[in-house]
Amino acid sequence: MTAQYFIDTNILLYAGSQHPLDQAKRITALNILRKPGLGFSAQVMQEYFHIAYTRERLGISLEVALENLALLERKITLPISPLLVLQATRLALRHHISYWDGAIISAALQLGCHTLYSEDLSHGQDYDGVKVINPFLETTH
Repeated sequence: MTAQYFIDTNILLYAGSQHPLDQAKRITALNILRKPGLGFSAQVMQEYFHIAYTRERLGISLEVALENLALLERKITLPISPLLVLQATRLALRHHISYWDGAIISAALQLGCHTLYSEDLSHGQDYDGVKVINPFLETTH
């Protein structure tokens, strides 16, 4: 199981956001999600559902959130495993980042991704061969 690009949760959230201030980011996120070779993780699925369902500002209905989870289930999605947890812990400690960001990078590494689309980590930073791209830098106000 391999992928070219790893997609962090915020890409999915912006793709579904109905908030007027998110519309430029929505277009950017939707364009990314049209690329072939995308990879996700179970963590991304969990975070997506939790935030989409609880953050009313986004305007993502429960039905849409569940439909999107079903779509993700058919994509390349890495499960959480003991290996992922251990590798995430090491990455977090080595790079001085949160465990959760380490788990995202670990999943990207395990899927063979060299690009991670994320708003949460430092744009351009390379984490053990995974380069972070913040696609929203051009779309911010």
